[in-house]
Amino acid sequence: MNIGKAAERSGVSAKMIRYYESVDLLPAAGRTENGYRSYTQEDVARLSFVRRSRDLGFSIDRIRGLLGLWGDKNRSNGEVRVLAGEHVSELEDQAAKLQAMIQILRHLMRSCENSKARASCPILERLE
Repeated sequence: MNIGKAAERSGVSAKMIRYYESVDLLPAAGRTENGYRSYTQEDVARLSFVRRSRDLGFSIDRIRGLLGLWGDKNRSNGEVRVLAGEHVSELEDQAAKLQAMIQILRHLMRSCENSKARASCPILERLE
């Protein structure tokens, strides 16, 4: 199938398909006689796997690891759990940092509530 059909079936844009090929998440596509890329059902399944992994925030490097585990029928589920657990820890760290930023901004916004006539702004002062 052509890149447009592979994009439609996998939910991955044609541009991202080309990118995933360039970073070796997807093997280089076969080519038709006229030079167009040609994808298989296996390619579409792999693209869908990559898309769902990206939707969960996995990095390109982690997706490479997940793809390796996905293709290894002799792997243990423990290996997959370790990789997923590392990702969860990173997400939790990111969430904590976001919550801290939210709290700081809310505090600064409250500081501005009573200063409508004032030229100074606690938010801008904090950013200086």
